[in-house]
Amino acid sequence: MSVDISSKLKSVVISGKEVLPIVEGGKGIGATNGYSAGAFAAAGAVGTFSGVNATSYDKDGNPIPYTYQGTTRRERHEELIALSTAGAVQQARIAHEKAGGNGRIHVNVLWEMGACERILIGLLKEAGDLVNGVTCGAGMPYRLSDIAAEYNVYYHPIVSSMRAFRALWKRSYSKTQEWLGSVVYEDPWLAGGHNGLSNNEDPEQPQDPYPRVAEIRTFLNEVGLNDTPIIMAGGVWHLKDWEHWLDNPEIGPVAFQFGSRPLLTQESPVPEEWKKKLLDLQEGDIFLNRYSPTGFYSSAVNNSFIKELRGRNARQVSYAMEEEGYMAVPYPFGPRGRPHYVTAEDKAQINQWESEGYTEAMKTPDGTLIFVTPEQAQQIHQDQVDCMGCLSHCRFSNWKDHDDYTTGKKADPRSFCIQKTLQDIVNGGPVDNNLMFSGHNAFKFADDPFYASGQVPTVKQLVDRIMTGE
Repeated sequence: MSVDISSKLKSVVISGKEVLPIVEGGKGIGATNGYSAGAFAAAGAVGTFSGVNATSYDKDGNPIPYTYQGTTRRERHEELIALSTAGAVQQARIAHEKAGGNGRIHVNVLWEMGACERILIGLLKEAGDLVNGVTCGAGMPYRLSDIAAEYNVYYHPIVSSMRAFRALWKRSYSKTQEWLGSVVYEDPWLAGGHNGLSNNEDPEQPQDPYPRVAEIRTFLNEVGLNDTPIIMAGGVWHLKDWEHWLDNPEIGPVAFQFGSRPLLTQESPVPEEWKKKLLDLQEGDIFLNRYSPTGFYSSAVNNSFIKELRGRNARQVSYAMEEEGYMAVPYPFGPRGRPHYVTAEDKAQINQWESEGYTEAMKTPDGTLIFVTPEQAQQIHQDQVDCMGCLSHCRFSNWKDHDDYTTGKKADPRSFCIQKTLQDIVNGGPVDNNLMFSGHNAFKFADDPFYASGQVPTVKQLVDRIMTGE
């Protein structure tokens, strides 16, 4: 039986305007753009386009691919910044036009993306009057408030705990509180993409978001931000499930961010194969892992891409450069066959992997060897060579976007080039062989009657549906 809670769903003031309590999740490369963001805003909600490697179009409307001519990482990095900034400006213009003066338009950026500040400033300099707010997570964006205030836009930090927001507030945000548009609480266990799990939180033991959000509200009230809304993100599907959050002084003004459901709309820019895959997901198909080159946990569909990474990490042994206790069995490594010492048990395991075709050993920064096929080793090496600096720090290629441009550590072959796979999947590459980020509730597409017989709604139809509680 449908539960209509629309009478309890109050509009909220976000980025200086009263809107429906619905926010489109920004996500990453190409998964939200100006068309989807503009449609959400046109429906009276908050639309969010991704400022992470945003797409530009040529005069005929064809997407301009992210290709690089530079021979060095720094040269390619500068090309990436130019492409990303131009794409973000173009998506802002599209969103503004599609919104028709309704709702709010936000841009989503990741603090840990390469040259985040430069790209964000470039966007706001050229199209700041078209953007109402900046949503930012994946790190501790202390400078976010200063940049937003300089260009008269609201900022919406993404946090996963009160402690994180308190640190941001005390160090920076208290100086520009008039531009704080909301605090986005992103559930670190249920949200898609990169998650904010701290080192003292168990990825296998999800916590109830209610007390965590109530703690944020208590702190907001203590510093005089009683009217600042909290946006609940991660694990939101039906608003009827959140009825106890509405008109609740422990939570205060609240809106809800939807990441998964907007993917399956007519305006969504993700390819058809991706949309079809969403309808087939089952509970348990989403895998929380730590393979990302950012070092953060992330949630993705457990497809062949993830399984290959899991296997790559499992085929791993420790080694010593000299005989040490049980590490007494020599394993020749490198062009000169220099002996690296492993245990007898691990040597037997290596023999088994090599008999299965995993004959190439690769060193990790942690004093271990992983075993892959010759083809995999060649691809890993090529991807590392082709690095364009899409992250501020990358453990896969040892890139750093400032100072001496290196993390000072060995490149880690247990990870992957994140820009390459995300660009491929959003441009129509196979969903089974690429990273497919997903929230943990995406399996609900299969049983939700709103998507029966493969129905793909418009954004306006989705917003109307959400406002009924379903």
